Amino acid sequence: MGSVRVLRGRRGFRRLVVARGVSFLGDSLGLVALLLFVEAETGAALAVALLLLAGDFTPGLFGAFAGVVGDRVDLRKVMVGCDLAQGVLVLAMAVVLPPLPVLLVLVAVRSLVAQVFQASSRSAVPALVADEELEAANSALGGWTYGLDAVGPLIAAALFLVLDVRGILLIDAATFFVSAVLLWGLPSLPPSNEHSGTSVLANAKEGLGYIWRTRAVRVIGLGFFAVVAFSGVDDVAMVFLAKDELRGGDSAAAVLYAGVGIGLVAGYALLTKQATRFAMPVLLIVGFAISSLGNLFTGFAWAIWAALALQTIRGLGIAALDVAINTHLQRVVPAAMLGRVFGNLYGAIGLAAGLSYVFGGLLLEHTDARTTFIAAGAGGLLATAATAISLARRARQ
Repeated sequence: MGSVRVLRGRRGFRRLVVARGVSFLGDSLGLVALLLFVEAETGAALAVALLLLAGDFTPGLFGAFAGVVGDRVDLRKVMVGCDLAQGVLVLAMAVVLPPLPVLLVLVAVRSLVAQVFQASSRSAVPALVADEELEAANSALGGWTYGLDAVGPLIAAALFLVLDVRGILLIDAATFFVSAVLLWGLPSLPPSNEHSGTSVLANAKEGLGYIWRTRAVRVIGLGFFAVVAFSGVDDVAMVFLAKDELRGGDSAAAVLYAGVGIGLVAGYALLTKQATRFAMPVLLIVGFAISSLGNLFTGFAWAIWAALALQTIRGLGIAALDVAINTHLQRVVPAAMLGRVFGNLYGAIGLAAGLSYVFGGLLLEHTDARTTFIAAGAGGLLATAATAISLARRARQ
């Protein structure tokens, strides 16, 4: 398989993959622990939505600056520093278990650091592999990271039998420190010299201007934003679907959160060999459609296993759109601009998810989890159709 060849032949890339996988595993444990902790302490859907909002919406406000760091500073140093900072912040959450307002602040700061890390790690891939290896590399990176991310909720379900929230958060903190050690072994990944003598603000404005002028990047970014704005609410609604409509417990909720991750692993495994058969914009639209349909039909699930199967199918779509977006941008965007493009794109996605949590949480308060999933899926399909039409018009021109 192409991904196996890339991992064997590219030592630096292999370190990046393992480091991200370890930290993603811990982060998935921590997310499930915090979601269940907040739900148990407050019993309010809005409180769960606020927790997710702090994690996704806050970094979106600074997306224009998150990518500037990686475009101006050695990417290895940026990633190591971000992992150390995240480890300290999660350790503080574990030791203190603060009240909701303080917890929201800590989650927001950690997510901002994670946004800088994400933009830098995606920018590092083209420097660690050859151009013809990008599809396989992005599939391998996604499969490993989201594979362990998928295992995380299942491990969390088992750990809740012997540990409490504090113990799981301590494990989460430790994974960031392990990741930092692994990333320190990467080769130096210095920035280009074209940013010398320019300010951070000027670099941020330049990144925004590039995205708006470049239609191919703009259309994909707007479509991605719209799909996430509808579908992101599933993170809020999942625990209530599991406990209220499907009569499950904490372990059942944790298992449902693993469904998307299981689909991601299967999707990335397929894409390591099949992705090159598709034009990346086509693969993107397929991913949008499948992920939206997964949410739509989850609203009609009658049992835990049925909801798990549908969320697994949704994960297949997310794997497709992830590989398509990353590979396409890594090929068409200049290396000196790549960090800012990723920072802005995923910052905007954080804003979209935040909006989804707010309005989805309100919808959940006034209806139920089933209605919320159905609305999310239908809206995602509308956004998919609009993006497909825009991309088709651009192709004809």
